[in-house]
This record gives sequence, C-alpha cells and structure tokens, in this order.
Amino acid sequence: MANVVELKVGLHCDECIKKILKAIKKIEDIETYDVDKQLNKVTVTGNVTTEEVIKVLHKIGKQATNWDQQSTY
Repeated sequence: MANVVELKVGLHCDECIKKILKAIKKIEDIETYDVDKQLNKVTVTGNVTTEEVIKVLHKIGKQATNWDQQSTY
C-alpha cells in the first residue's frame, strides 16, 4: 500500500527545485511526486516513509519538516 509523505521544504529558486526533484527521483518505490512552490510543499507517494524522504533531502542540504506536525526531524 502506498504512503503519502507531505513535507514543508524551503523552495527558494528553480535550482533548489531541480535538486529536490533529482533527489526524490532516486528514491526506490515511489509512485508519484509533486512540488508546490507557493506552499513550499513536497508530496511523495509510494512505498516510502517520511524519514526516508527527509533523509534524502537532508543529504542535499535541505531542511524538511512534516507538513502536519511542523516539527523538524
């Protein structure tokens, strides 16, 4: 069953978004992904956990927090 991971991520410029998309595409077992620049929101659907996606974003220097809880991991 697919999980939906929603994260708040600083999306400052198109270059940031390109880095984020490149990193997300490398995650195994993802089905869909979406980046909403206006909301600073990244949504990933698939056989992934919130922690996995946050870890990938941290590797490229991005801070990510759970969309619902707004707490930093």
